[in-house]
Amino acid sequence: MAVPTKLLLSDLLKHNVRCENGVYHGPVISPWMHPPVHRILGLISRPSNLRVQREVWRLDQLKGINQEEIYVKGSCSLTDEQTLQRFPTLMYANVFNRIGQKLGLIADFVFETNKGNIQYYLVSRSNPLIPGTSRWCLSISQIIDKQPGSISCDIDTFEDLTIHKASFKEEFLSKSRKWKSQFDDFTNIASDRLEGWIDDQIKDSENQSPKDSYDFSNNHDSYDDWIDSSEEFNRMNKRKRNRTSTNARDLDPWI
Repeated sequence: MAVPTKLLLSDLLKHNVRCENGVYHGPVISPWMHPPVHRILGLISRPSNLRVQREVWRLDQLKGINQEEIYVKGSCSLTDEQTLQRFPTLMYANVFNRIGQKLGLIADFVFETNKGNIQYYLVSRSNPLIPGTSRWCLSISQIIDKQPGSISCDIDTFEDLTIHKASFKEEFLSKSRKWKSQFDDFTNIASDRLEGWIDDQIKDSENQSPKDSYDFSNNHDSYDDWIDSSEEFNRMNKRKRNRTSTNARDLDPWI
């Protein structure tokens, strides 16, 4: 029932207004703002859909809030829709970066309930009335100029801001960038390990002991000796066959 110290405007837009006498005054439809000092002065309610009459409540009249209604004390000021359209406001104002490029719109803001000072704005790329759109936090210090229906900021893109609420698309893109970064880190680690392994193999080959070379040379010589012995053995067998063939020819009476 008590009023919190900070409120999000979109939370108030979901509530109905009820006065101390228990009279229903309709839903909250918009804030009453003073843009030059980034302050909210009050709230505007619509008591009936069939009439153009609107009711304006000061912020200090707000005495309680629950999940569905806000409770006000005192009387309201009556006005109409055409007069409200002439009230200065930054809601749904276009947001431009430092080079004059349009980035999006102001969709919401957080304010103090005791004095009405706006702490920061929430901006979106597309229509803020579309459910599920992303919100980025825009601080007052990043605003360098204000005009009716537009503000200029000292940023390049919304990626320079802290994200307040991400859409499904933004969450997927953020996770994709995170996965890509992790894959690049894994690839770099694997490459470093492979290069280290290759360097170790080269160092081991360069530091091979002379004993291994000597053993290899001895093995090579023994292999040559084996080849020479085999050739000698073949020559001996050849000579033996020749003698055997000659003896057999001498003993054959037909030759």
